[in-house]
Amino acid sequence: MTLTLYNTLTRRQEPFETVEAGKVKMYYCGVTVYDYCHLGHARACIVWDVVRRYLQFIGYEVRYIQNFTDIDDKILNRACAEHSSMEAVADRFIKAYFEDMARLGIKEADEYPRATHTINGIQRLIHELENKGFAYPADGDVYYAVRQFSEYGKLSGRRLEDMQAGKSERVNVEDPEYQKKKDPFDFALWKAAKAGEPAWESPWGAGRPGWHIECSAMVRDRLGDTIDIHAGGADLIFPHHENEIAQSEAVTGKPLARYWLHNGMVKVDGEKMSKSLGNFITIRELLDRGVDPMAVRLFVLTAQYRTPIDFTDEAIAAATNGWHTIKEGLLFGHQYGKKLGWNLGTQNILIPNPDVERFQKVVNNDFNFPGGLTVLFKLAKELSREGHILVHEGKTETLPEELHRQWQTLVTLAGVLGLEAEIEAETHTNGLTDAEIEAKIQQRQEARKAKNFAESDRIRDELQAEGITLIDSRDGTRWHRN
Repeated sequence: MTLTLYNTLTRRQEPFETVEAGKVKMYYCGVTVYDYCHLGHARACIVWDVVRRYLQFIGYEVRYIQNFTDIDDKILNRACAEHSSMEAVADRFIKAYFEDMARLGIKEADEYPRATHTINGIQRLIHELENKGFAYPADGDVYYAVRQFSEYGKLSGRRLEDMQAGKSERVNVEDPEYQKKKDPFDFALWKAAKAGEPAWESPWGAGRPGWHIECSAMVRDRLGDTIDIHAGGADLIFPHHENEIAQSEAVTGKPLARYWLHNGMVKVDGEKMSKSLGNFITIRELLDRGVDPMAVRLFVLTAQYRTPIDFTDEAIAAATNGWHTIKEGLLFGHQYGKKLGWNLGTQNILIPNPDVERFQKVVNNDFNFPGGLTVLFKLAKELSREGHILVHEGKTETLPEELHRQWQTLVTLAGVLGLEAEIEAETHTNGLTDAEIEAKIQQRQEARKAKNFAESDRIRDELQAEGITLIDSRDGTRWHRN
């Protein structure tokens, strides 16, 4: 069961082989902190959180780095509009980022470097590029000479010749920055200071770094010349990741990353998410509506990570129903474990475990988490069925020892996907015990026999309000907790 990954760089799926055996160095291009995180950020952060969890699950030691871009025109514009400072805006939205991610159950990275904390590394990298002939100064700016890097375009598949025609129609030749460049495709590594903006002293004069050089420097400073996985959204392939490769590899002569992985974008009701369309949804807005964070995780994981996903009311409703199914399975042990004579602290995941093997086999195919979820749903549904049998018949069809193994397998695999149920809140639905529920169902059956359908409906509605759903059939009435 070899893990294989689709590598954006090579455009094919390849066996995963790390630079150092048993260890993974992973970098995710994080957020620019000028606003609250939105659904696109939720998808990316959930995907790479689960990738990291899965790599750890199959035995790798993972060092996971995620950056914050805390110097940017958008941050400066917001600071100006709010009569604030770049630092204050960045700090506020970094704090908000951690609040939102905690609600989604996302584990913190091993380190969160900031661009403004990496100025020395950035300047060192620019200096080396200049010495090697890949960068040139121009009136306080420093630019990367794109045509000096013969492999430019290898990640995105773009060729400078193909881009040349359209480029000439889009540029403003009167733009002072354009006039400083030796070639229209060159991009800024260092920007000369402007009045009222933060700046740092440098060999080229006071200024601030360009966006692309920040990540190259942070990767190198925290993880070294070559890492195993460089991750990010598909919108970053060009120009950001293309430029990272050009910068880093021109200096080191080594691959920046062995595998380039990119998650697909999020649409809302079929449209690209944007504030102008009025469909821009932040994570906190969504969760404050009452959507379960675990349903959001499930929504993200039901799509292959590289494909676009469409956020609709129907999709989140389906994910919510799916989460209820898995949650019921996860709570099985806490509801029925004592009755079955379990010691909940006992690990009973048999090795080899056919369910774990099925899970790994499917997920090893380019992080196929939707396929992995089918294993969880199978386990959860079987546990739910056995729970209902136990409530109504006093015993299960499957041996308690086997149910214990199935439940612990479900809990373990759900944990790999970051799906966790709140035990105390869910296992005591407003204080109603199983016996109390059964007593109310008996009262309802007596009311139905007496043709007192108003009383029967009242009891059903009362139980529904307590989070208990009744299912009538020829064999009697079954129930489950929502």
